[in-house]
Amino acid sequence: MREFVEADRASVIEIWVASGLTRPWNDAHLDIDRKLAVDDDLFLVALAEDRLVGTVMAGYDGHRGWINYLGVDPDLQGTGLGQQLMVEAERRLLGLGCPKVNLQIRTENTEVAEFYRRLGYEQDDVISMGKRLIVDG
Repeated sequence: MREFVEADRASVIEIWVASGLTRPWNDAHLDIDRKLAVDDDLFLVALAEDRLVGTVMAGYDGHRGWINYLGVDPDLQGTGLGQQLMVEAERRLLGLGCPKVNLQIRTENTEVAEFYRRLGYEQDDVISMGKRLIVDG
């Protein structure tokens, strides 16, 4: 596991697509560019035999930590790699003094919700709201 480098870009996006993380309204290249501008040391990739097989973006705003784009090569899902990526992201966030980590899951993605429950995450009694300030594409 290591921090993202520019040569990882295409492989990261392949993992995101294969994991079902991309959406038409989010430009993956812009999401990477935006992450590299803020806390780029919290953008991690996992390698197996020099092949990129997993990715996670973490962030910390001084109040809460956030997890985005946790993705694992579909052939390796269920092997513990996603958990390893989360453990490292949490370790780095804790090192920054982060008291709580939040993440968002699409409502229909019950399998992923169960994955996070096994890692100790609980559903908060909140409504997630968003407002797009910049329209990509």
